[in-house]
Amino acid sequence: MYLKKLDGPRAVRLPGGKIMTRADLPDRTTKRWVASRKAAVVRAVAAGLITEEEAMETYALTREELQSWAQAVDRHGEAALKTTRLQKYRQL
Repeated sequence: MYLKKLDGPRAVRLPGGKIMTRADLPDRTTKRWVASRKAAVVRAVAAGLITEEEAMETYALTREELQSWAQAVDRHGEAALKTTRLQKYRQL
């Protein structure tokens, strides 16, 4: 088996003890961003699995979009990433 040479770690341990690998990240062609995919990208950046720049380039995200996801998770948890909840949390 051949492993592609990558910069940075292949796996990181999350605060809850779970291990996250690059295989746990959404596909780079993702167009439909559900809360679980957004959360996976935010967790990967926070844990150091990928850099913010790498996430923006891979998923065609703006810095503001990625930071708003991270801010929503910090303030209200991963449930805040659901589109139906955005209106409620934006008012706070």
